[in-house]
Amino acid sequence: MRGTTCREIIQMARDAGANKVYFASAAPAVKFPNVYGIDMPAKDELIAHGRTDQEVCDLIGADALIYQKLEDLISAAREGNPDIQQFDCSVFNGEYVTGDIDDAYLDKLQASRSDSAKKQSRHGSTMVDLANG
Repeated sequence: MRGTTCREIIQMARDAGANKVYFASAAPAVKFPNVYGIDMPAKDELIAHGRTDQEVCDLIGADALIYQKLEDLISAAREGNPDIQQFDCSVFNGEYVTGDIDDAYLDKLQASRSDSAKKQSRHGSTMVDLANG
């Protein structure tokens, strides 16, 4: 999600003699944080947030970057269970199923989840209370 691991793997492939390195993901680009209980990087720490696929490709050092299309992921999941009518795709498209997530909430979440906030918390500062603003 931050791109550090894929950057390292791509560099390892190049160090081993690869002339071209293509990076393919079995999921769409993760561009937004999960707000429903999964602790993941803040939106500004996600490599794909606010960037084009080409910009991400350049940042990780790949020759090409391929993401699965969201529509294809939904179709595959629905094929596994056709009774499910709606999927939470918020980390990919920023559309939160509860409908109550706005930029102000995401900013508060970022203030508490960012690496710098976590470092401050470990050193005695308190984290932002999302429930009480």
